[in-house]
Amino acid sequence: MFDGGLTMSFHKVNCPPVVGNLSKIRSQCRTRPNPCFAVQMSSTLVQTDENGDFYESKKISGSSSTELKSQAQNSLLSQANTVGIIGGVSVLSTLIFLEKLVWWSSRNGEECVPFVVCSEPALDGGRRSVHSSEVNGEHIIIQNLRQKRIFLEKSGARCIVMPCHISNAWHDEISESCSLPFFHIGDCVARELKEAKLKPLDAGSSVRIGVLSTCETIAVAPYQQKLQNQGFEVVLPDKETMEHILMPAVESWNQRDIEGARNLLRIAIQVLLIRAVNIVILASDVLQNILPREDPLLKKCMDPMDALARTTIKWAKSAKKVRRKT
Repeated sequence: MFDGGLTMSFHKVNCPPVVGNLSKIRSQCRTRPNPCFAVQMSSTLVQTDENGDFYESKKISGSSSTELKSQAQNSLLSQANTVGIIGGVSVLSTLIFLEKLVWWSSRNGEECVPFVVCSEPALDGGRRSVHSSEVNGEHIIIQNLRQKRIFLEKSGARCIVMPCHISNAWHDEISESCSLPFFHIGDCVARELKEAKLKPLDAGSSVRIGVLSTCETIAVAPYQQKLQNQGFEVVLPDKETMEHILMPAVESWNQRDIEGARNLLRIAIQVLLIRAVNIVILASDVLQNILPREDPLLKKCMDPMDALARTTIKWAKSAKKVRRKT
């Protein structure tokens, strides 16, 4: 119900330009051996000030800053269903989401959902501030992400999404004064689970949803609050599970002990399932990568990026139909 295979490569133009520094991203994109589906994400390099406005920049490929501004504003289109994507503190999350968005919106022979991405790889370094709970560090990241939201609004986006587990913890601050639909990943997850009409595994109790994350507090918050608002009971791993099972699983993965990492993550998931949890949300890019696709335990797990992608595609297709009628 919650899983789906993903296969794509980047070759021919099929989508609006992507804004941001893609030199590193392109080198990291994995080319999959499926020649029947190919998409290229071209890029426009622009800079903005603290208000999200374009400002004087050095020339790129012989173009003046005025030309770049005009090209960016005109070529990013104003289609009624253009999706604005804010790259968060994890570039990997953005790439994973783009893969889902492009593949799922195109797999029935339809055109890819138009989108524009504003990503700042330098934000990846800000994760140290996030993990150490430095208030000033969080403030800088929030301001940076808010600027990107403003930039996307001025670039023709008609809705905003933020495919990052951590960034959604500041969704309220980043979306302040935003006039566009701004999907919260926690809302997308809670809505899909509510629509699934799950039944409690323990008589007399609420439906229980487990959440596993490598960031105990900040990455869990976006899901915990939204799930509770929908009447779900949220179950988190205890301190012993975090310290002796989940975090060692991540350490094993980073040390290339693949089998050790997989076994530990399986135990962490089972610990929650034993507590009568219906579904376990894997709110971490690292945790999503550990188990092989065919692992039966994944049938009991949910990838929040899937819910966000499905919600975004549904909105984009609906907006396109409305545009055609008018």
